[in-house]
Amino acid sequence: MRTPLVVLLSVGLSIQTTQSFADSTSGKNLYIQRCAVCHGADIKGTGPLAKKSNPPTPDLTTPAFKKRLSDYPGVIVSSIILRPNGDLIPKTLRENGVKIPPHAWSVSDFRDLNQYMKDVISEKQH
Repeated sequence: MRTPLVVLLSVGLSIQTTQSFADSTSGKNLYIQRCAVCHGADIKGTGPLAKKSNPPTPDLTTPAFKKRLSDYPGVIVSSIILRPNGDLIPKTLRENGVKIPPHAWSVSDFRDLNQYMKDVISEKQH
């Protein structure tokens, strides 16, 4: 009788673990819709507006940025997007006539975007 209970617990834990992983499709979609215009599809700062911001859009595939994403998961992404006194991104978009609709960011959005960026950086370095 103990075996079925152990199996059920194992299945339950694996389902919960699977659901807790970041959604790479969501992260990719958020990145393409909200970040690629500056950072480019390759996240190397090659988007159409990359050179139009001051300072220019950084290459996010550098080892230093990869370390920051790893050390502070989600914090880097959320602090850049939500920083209260930072007008660089909205100003760059506004000055270049780019309209990106507002987005109600959730914790899972930050996690998904962070994971997508980590995945892309890892692919670029192999």
